[in-house]
Amino acid sequence: MASIFTKIINGEIPCYKIAEDDNYFAFLDINPLAKGHTLVIPKKEVDYLFDLDDNTLKGIIVFAKKVAGAIQKSMPCQRIGVAVLGLEVPHAHMHLVPLQTEADINFSNPKLKLSGEEMAAIAEKIRTELKQKQ
Repeated sequence: MASIFTKIINGEIPCYKIAEDDNYFAFLDINPLAKGHTLVIPKKEVDYLFDLDDNTLKGIIVFAKKVAGAIQKSMPCQRIGVAVLGLEVPHAHMHLVPLQTEADINFSNPKLKLSGEEMAAIAEKIRTELKQKQ
């Protein structure tokens, strides 16, 4: 059975897409720790990030680097934190979280409640920054 992330990639479940290429997909987390909190996933459905083949693992890091750069330029933050938890969805993924302090990446923190309009505006801002880099 396809994971929820595979269903997002296939367009069966809507998302606030940030970027996509032949192998990877990035979209806003619907339960963000901070504005701009983004998930980066391989299109290949593999349960755990470190079970990816070496080329896919290398590629996701490079893809995430581009996305993180765009997030950092478009969201108020000092850095982009990276977290790999992988317990909640059986599809390899990385969290890119805009940070002001290290405490901002504590997944026990309350999640932001953003409207669809706010999410769409954030996604557009990050996508615009990505386009400027290309």
